[in-house]
Amino acid sequence: MRFVSFLAVPVVSLVACSHAQPAPAPAAEVIAQPAPPPAQPVAAPVPPPLKLAAASIYFDFDSAELAEPTRAALQAFFDLARQGYDQAIRIEGNCDERGSREYNLALGQRRADAARKYLTDLGLPANRITTISFGKERPRAAGHDEDAWRENRRDDLVPVDGQTSNAVSQASR
Repeated sequence: MRFVSFLAVPVVSLVACSHAQPAPAPAAEVIAQPAPPPAQPVAAPVPPPLKLAAASIYFDFDSAELAEPTRAALQAFFDLARQGYDQAIRIEGNCDERGSREYNLALGQRRADAARKYLTDLGLPANRITTISFGKERPRAAGHDEDAWRENRRDDLVPVDGQTSNAVSQASR
């Protein structure tokens, strides 16, 4: 009997398994949705590059000497230039209308060179600075009096885009 029992159990098991199972309910149709795009890393906004503002320094009549107010203005310009500004600077020497064209071109160049030397002595790289003299050709103030002449005896420190090459800066020395 044991033998029959033993055989009966598996047969019963097989019979029990052979019963038909009810069909599963139809699954709800799933509409595939596109996956959301991967999140883009949020980058901190990049500030625009710093830009220097043009400045002017002034001279006494027939002089290329840097007076104390002129030195203070150059120091302030230098302080800004070393704070991450990476612009080349053109120093434009100017004169009032008195004197010959040739004399004023030479005086304007001496003025521009004096400002350049002061800035490089402070530590501004020489390859960032070029000089030019316009003499009396570019007056800022019209007139033939001391007020107009005072305004025209100046150097203009003009920021220019890009670095100045060594060849250009050496040519201006």
